[in-house]
Amino acid sequence: MPPKKKNTDTNSKEELEKWSKEELIARIMQLEAHNVQLKNIISKNFSQSSSETDAKENKRQVDFSKYHFRRVLLRISYFGWDYNGLAVQEDSNQTIEHHLFNALTKSCLIQSRETSNYHRCGRTDKGVSSFGQVISISLKSKFPPCEQYTEEALNKEIDYCKILNRLLPKDIKAVAWMPIPENLPEFSARFDCKKRLYKYYFPRSLLNIKAMKEACSYLTGSNDYRNLCKMDVGNGVVEFVREIISADILPVNPSDVDSATSMFYLQIEGNAFLWHQIRCIMGVLLLVGQGKETPGVIRELLDVEKNPRKPQYNMALDLPLNLFHCSYDIIEGQSWRCSKQGLAEVLGHLQSEWTMHSIKTTMIKEVINEIESLYSKCQSETANTDSQQREEDGVITYADCLLQGVRAKVYKPLLKRDTCSSLEERIEHYKKRRKLADPNKEAEEKMDV
Repeated sequence: MPPKKKNTDTNSKEELEKWSKEELIARIMQLEAHNVQLKNIISKNFSQSSSETDAKENKRQVDFSKYHFRRVLLRISYFGWDYNGLAVQEDSNQTIEHHLFNALTKSCLIQSRETSNYHRCGRTDKGVSSFGQVISISLKSKFPPCEQYTEEALNKEIDYCKILNRLLPKDIKAVAWMPIPENLPEFSARFDCKKRLYKYYFPRSLLNIKAMKEACSYLTGSNDYRNLCKMDVGNGVVEFVREIISADILPVNPSDVDSATSMFYLQIEGNAFLWHQIRCIMGVLLLVGQGKETPGVIRELLDVEKNPRKPQYNMALDLPLNLFHCSYDIIEGQSWRCSKQGLAEVLGHLQSEWTMHSIKTTMIKEVINEIESLYSKCQSETANTDSQQREEDGVITYADCLLQGVRAKVYKPLLKRDTCSSLEERIEHYKKRRKLADPNKEAEEKMDV
C-alpha cells in the first residue's frame, strides 16, 4: 500500500518518485474507483433532481385525472452509437429511455413511467441502433375511450410524434403511432411481438461471402445457442434454446458487390434473441469469411452435447447492429399513423446527416487511395509482395476492425481454444453465491446486442 500521507490528499512529484510500481498502481486504482463513485453520485443526484422537477411541474400544471388516455404502439428510430443502450440506468443519463421519458413527461403525454403501462420490444445494448423499435404505452388523448376508434378521432388525435420530436435529441425520433385495438387492453410490445429482425452491416473487404452464406444456413431452426451468446446465468437465464427463422448475407446494393468497399449485411430474424447472440454469431461469421474457420464450425458450436463449453472468441463490434423490424399480428390490416409534415422534418434531418457522413467517407476514401498508392510503391521494392507481408506490416483489411479484442499473431482454431465454464458449472457457481434467480421465474431477456 502507498505510504501514509501527512495531513494532505495530494503528494508532491518528489514523494511520488519514491513510490514503488505496486504502490503507484494501487494509488491509481484507488483514485479511479473514487472517481467512478463520485460520477455515479453526481449522475444519480442530477437524474433524481431532474425527475423531481419534471414531476413537480407536471403536477402543478396538469391534473391528469381530468384527461382521457389511449393505448398505442409507438415506432421509435434511433442511432445508438453515442448512447449506453436503450434501458434506463441509475448511473447514466445517456440512454434512449432517459431521453424518451424526459420528452413524454415534459410534453405531459404521460404522468410518469410507472403509470404509463410501458413495454419495449427489444432491449438494445450500448452502441446498438434501431430503425424499427416499438413500444406500447398509454398516452393522453383528446377523446374518451368510447370515441377513440372512430375515423374522426384517429384523424384529429394529438400529433404524438410531432410533439415528442420537438423534445427528443436529433438522433432519436418518433416515426409513427398506431392505436392498440379496444379488445386488447393488455397488449404488450414485448410479449406479443412475433418476430424480430436485425441487420448487421459490414464491408465486403476480402471476405468469402459464399462461405458466410453457407454458415448462415446452419443457424436456422430451433437450437441451443449457448455457444453463440453471452450466458447471463447470474440474472436467471438458464435456457438457451431459441428459434431463428431465417439468416442470410445480402448486399446493400445488388449492383455493387465486387469491390472491397461494397456493403453487405447479415439479416437475421427470430422470435427472440439471447444477450449478445447476434454479435457472437457475427464474430464467428467474420472468421468464416476470412477463411480461418469453415462454415461447418456453426454446426459444431450448435452441438452442445459434443461441445458443452463455449470456446473463447471475440464477438463483433456493436456499432453496425440495428433492430430493423418488429412484427405483430395486430398490425395486419392496420397502418401506422403519421403526419406528412412530421415525416418530412425527420427525412430532412436524415438527409442532412447522410450528406455530412458521405462527404467524410468520400474524403477518407480519397486519402486511402493515396496512401495505398504510396504503400504499393514501397512494397514493390521488397521481395515479399503478398498479403502476408501486408499483415506483417500491420495493414488490416476493411472488415478486420469489426472484431473486438487483440488479433493473435498465430491463429488458433475455435474448437482447439480454451473454453469458458459450462452452463452447469455457472449455475452451481451462482447457487453457491446465492445470486441465481429462480429458473422457473421469467427472467428479463436482453435483446442483444
